[in-house]
Amino acid sequence: SDWEYRPGGRDSAETVIVGGGCVGVSVAYHLAKAGQRDVVLLEKTELTAGSTWHAAGLTTYYHPGINLKKVHYYSIKLYEQLEAETGQAVGFHQPGSVRIASTPVRVDELKYQMTRTHWHPTPQYLIGPEKVQELFPLLNMDKVLAGLYNPGDGHIDPYSLTMALAAGARKYGAKIYNPAPVTSLTPLPDGKWDVHTPHGTIRTNRIVNASGFWAREVGKMIGFEHPTIPVHHQYVVTATVPEVKALKRELPVIRDLEGSYYLRQERDGLLFGPYEKEHKMKLQDSWVTDGVPPGFGKELFESDLDRIMDHVEMAMEMVPVLKEADIINIVSGPITYTPDLLPMVGPHQGAQNYWTAIGFGYGVIHAGGVGKFLSDWIITGEPPYDLIECDPNRYGKWTTVPYTCAKARESYGYNNVVGYPKEERFAGRPTNRVSGVYELLKDQASMGFHAGWEQPHYFYKSADETGYRPSFRRTNWFGPVGRECRLVMEKVGVIDLSPFGKFLVKGKDSVKLLDHLFANSMPKVGLTNISHMLTPRGRVYAEVTITQVAPGEFLLLTGSGSELHDLRWIEREVASGGYDVQISNITDNVGVLGVAGPRARKVLQKLTDVDMSDSEFKFLSCKSIQLAGVPVRAIRISYTGELGWELYMEMQHMASVYQAIMEAGKEEGINNFGTYAMNSLRMEKGFRGWGAEMNCDTNPLEAGLDYFIKLNKPADFIGKKALLDIKAQGLKRKLAHLILSPDNVDPEGNETIWHNGKVVGNTTSGCYSYTTQQSLAFGYLPVDLAAIGQTVEIELLGTKYPATVVQEPLVLTEPTRTRLQKKTKSSG
Repeated sequence: SDWEYRPGGRDSAETVIVGGGCVGVSVAYHLAKAGQRDVVLLEKTELTAGSTWHAAGLTTYYHPGINLKKVHYYSIKLYEQLEAETGQAVGFHQPGSVRIASTPVRVDELKYQMTRTHWHPTPQYLIGPEKVQELFPLLNMDKVLAGLYNPGDGHIDPYSLTMALAAGARKYGAKIYNPAPVTSLTPLPDGKWDVHTPHGTIRTNRIVNASGFWAREVGKMIGFEHPTIPVHHQYVVTATVPEVKALKRELPVIRDLEGSYYLRQERDGLLFGPYEKEHKMKLQDSWVTDGVPPGFGKELFESDLDRIMDHVEMAMEMVPVLKEADIINIVSGPITYTPDLLPMVGPHQGAQNYWTAIGFGYGVIHAGGVGKFLSDWIITGEPPYDLIECDPNRYGKWTTVPYTCAKARESYGYNNVVGYPKEERFAGRPTNRVSGVYELLKDQASMGFHAGWEQPHYFYKSADETGYRPSFRRTNWFGPVGRECRLVMEKVGVIDLSPFGKFLVKGKDSVKLLDHLFANSMPKVGLTNISHMLTPRGRVYAEVTITQVAPGEFLLLTGSGSELHDLRWIEREVASGGYDVQISNITDNVGVLGVAGPRARKVLQKLTDVDMSDSEFKFLSCKSIQLAGVPVRAIRISYTGELGWELYMEMQHMASVYQAIMEAGKEEGINNFGTYAMNSLRMEKGFRGWGAEMNCDTNPLEAGLDYFIKLNKPADFIGKKALLDIKAQGLKRKLAHLILSPDNVDPEGNETIWHNGKVVGNTTSGCYSYTTQQSLAFGYLPVDLAAIGQTVEIELLGTKYPATVVQEPLVLTEPTRTRLQKKTKSSG
């Protein structure tokens, strides 16, 4: 449409969306439909230019994750009614889809995905070979063992979809301008932006970057290096295939997981698109280093059939009619990838009112749901549900260009690899985020990846089977983790906890700020507590350990994956409330060691003059001490629930402190332990974990966090009013502690809980409890099924195992045991 702004003129908007692909247009549609005035979308050439126009347009309810299923579900429901709403045809076909399992491990994977789906509205069924053949009669059934069937899946015409969303956006009052390239972005002190274009400047309250493979260019205008990269994705279209033409109904889309391709009907022919292996796939990395060619809009790359020949042959074996089919078109176009294959959706830390909706490898199926998700967040001030796996702030300075390239290569080939629990991917590691003890530990441990850091999962002994051996059942970590749990329960263990996000907050308004942000009362100087940031609706946005280290100076600790997610929330509050505080992110400069177990005190006492006794160094207190001659901040706390301290020191001193502790603890039988053992120990003690038992889908009362929520404190903390309402209305569900005895498989969270043949809830975490010799899970249940002694069933790999609600904790924490012992002594 024509540009209405006078050249050199200035106009204003509530939201400016940069980029007119299906995602950007969906954001405009949803904001305008929700009643936001002055929504403006700027597109540099024409709508759908970039990745949308050439997409294969697949739509599926299936997603291996959890809340991304909500995005997919919403998109399909929206697309089903868009034509009626806007009068624009969208070319939506819904013949269903089948994922094909042709190995026993793939059958396990389908069963694993079923228990993760039963507690969602997603229509999904595990079907046998007969049903697969009935749905897709042209398959060679030799290798087909099972299928995962999603009725309602299919494909949509991406161009028509975008035009229908654009028509809807205009109908509700949004303005869409093209050609209108953004030339620069200027942040203003009040948090607004000036968006400059050749036609004039728009002043806006916020920007949404939805610019597809130009996302890096737009990010660079304000100093960000977004880790997105275009990959070459090819799909092949055939001429009419007589056997296809003869069918009475459209074939479902099939995804041959072992063959790593999708195949669907296209008119009377077939269309199929493979995902090549790492060494064969092609990145357009020159666009990352030199920028996207300025004129690139609706162009394609040169196709290369040789690169995908392995997959073509596998497809011909699975669908024999392909052998005789004539290829009429090979489309090779750019699709944007992030290092982990998931998009970057939400507000970005480091700039006020800058939002991203970029990095979509599956923009067509994500467009509807992400438009709604972002629109809800922008309008209400909080995410409608938890989607931290797509948080743009999961990346940081450690996501360099070489890392992004290595990961995108790996992730492209990962489109169809088996999705195991506890999955590790090794490309691009280690990043520059390594702790002071990484070099000492890397050869004796199985390392996990946490927000760029390498952190030990568990440690090897000489007789162990080493290496990464993923499985849906217990595998080579099972024995070593049990050994480490015993170590911490009986002797003393050391763990690298450096990946924690760590912030220092100080200044004259520090207490006022934190009292408003957190639901707990602030700890006194030298003391520590656990506290939660809640959203206005009373959901748990973050769990943070807070220590007042000096008057008005606070150390805040959060999980590795939440570092910038939490920092952004705090910074937004500082800006909007005008607080006089200074916040520094010290995550990369400070190393952390956890020392835990009954002999921890004895070991540490050898290295310091400070009295470490129970009466002098109380639980949840903090002291600055010299440990082996190094200044260390010691906090008496342990996520294992055993006697323990967390020790904070400058990263360069970490190795020498670690070596001194290991030397001092020789007589006490000291050794290393990792995060798998810590998880088992924290679950036995009934400790909740953020991102599992609590997140933006849960309120703290149903999660059993009442102890940390001070509804009667004077400060009007965020979420207080909502919690008072929730409390008055009464809870509908509660977090329960469940025990079960499955065989060679353990719950791990997000499994379905059944009762009397009905789905009644879901697990949030699970593990094997080595101390009590049984499997253990946390799960949400309706209040009437959450009583102690209640039996339900937990579905694991297609089997429903009886589970019982038990009194928590299964194992008392060390401070509780010590208190009870003192009581017994004094009364005895």
